Amino acid sequence: MLRYLLEKEFKQFFRNRFLPRLVIALPLIALAVFPLVADMDVKNLSLSVIDSDHSRTSQQMQEKIASSGYFKESGNFADYKSALQSIEKGDADLLLEIPQQFEQSLNRENSGSLMIAANAVNGMQGGLGSAYLSAIIADYNRELIANTQGSAFLPVTAVEVRPLFRFNPNLSYRVFMIPALIAMMLVMICGFLPALNIVSEKENGTIEQVNVTPVSKFTFILSKLIPYWVIGFVVATLCIFTAFVFYGMFPTGSVLPLYIFIAVFVLGFSGFGLVVSNYAKNIQQAIFVMFFFVITLIFISGLYTPFKNMPAWMQMLGNASPLKYFIQVLRMTYLKSATFAEMQHLFYPLCALAVFFNSWAVLSYWKKSA
Repeated sequence: MLRYLLEKEFKQFFRNRFLPRLVIALPLIALAVFPLVADMDVKNLSLSVIDSDHSRTSQQMQEKIASSGYFKESGNFADYKSALQSIEKGDADLLLEIPQQFEQSLNRENSGSLMIAANAVNGMQGGLGSAYLSAIIADYNRELIANTQGSAFLPVTAVEVRPLFRFNPNLSYRVFMIPALIAMMLVMICGFLPALNIVSEKENGTIEQVNVTPVSKFTFILSKLIPYWVIGFVVATLCIFTAFVFYGMFPTGSVLPLYIFIAVFVLGFSGFGLVVSNYAKNIQQAIFVMFFFVITLIFISGLYTPFKNMPAWMQMLGNASPLKYFIQVLRMTYLKSATFAEMQHLFYPLCALAVFFNSWAVLSYWKKSA
């Protein structure tokens, strides 16, 4: 009986001209384009400069800031008030004021004062921009000290800090986001499509023909799950292939454990989609309910922001999301070369959630004769 139900599901899928194209095109386009857009690296910041010193030191400092690649000068102003207006108008993100006699103060007193003002409407941009600018100025200060040994400048400090960035040496946000985008594609396709499956049969009236057959609830739900389980493998493979072709990113760990996790995750999230489809009365309702849950799960799963940044009670809700565990698996496989043994603490909750959602899907399916 299962064989014929599966044959029906695959025929229905391929008769729809849009769905096979969506399954192929969406992962390819998303993994090729979205990493370029979903990038929280702070770049191309506009900087207003008030250079009241007009010395060789102030000019060299501005050249170093410009050569960093993070800043572009939006203008050089005569006073603080006019420079502040450039921030208020949105023409500049940061302001750097170099006071008069800045170079003389360095030569005579071994110290100098600068002022940095940032537009903090966007807190992340303002904070990171100020940190970048401060780091560039500090680096320039070290160069001045190194070039003037034996002068009135203070000696080089005996302690030097050299940070070592593990797993993502260049601190690229793109490397952080690509595994999350793979998870998102599986959620969008293997979550939304099952959510529309049973409810569309309700609207078409074909579900009544199944209800009068001796097909059990378990067999019926299984016949709905297997096609999307297969589609999940296709989508995941396309995503991995696209990430490699466009960005040179490939899992540094073994691919076999990754596909084991993909199998469990797709099974669990497709089961969740079928639960929504069982309760929905029409396609529009299923779309809105699924959209609500997917957006919520994305934000509480640590896809964009660190999971531990959330309040404790919100983290408890996040622990019930399969997406949380799967995103961690993808990032560990891509960036840390993690083995299955190192990720098994994520495997068991994922299996438990898959069993829970699929059991719920079977029990919530209404059938007169089972």
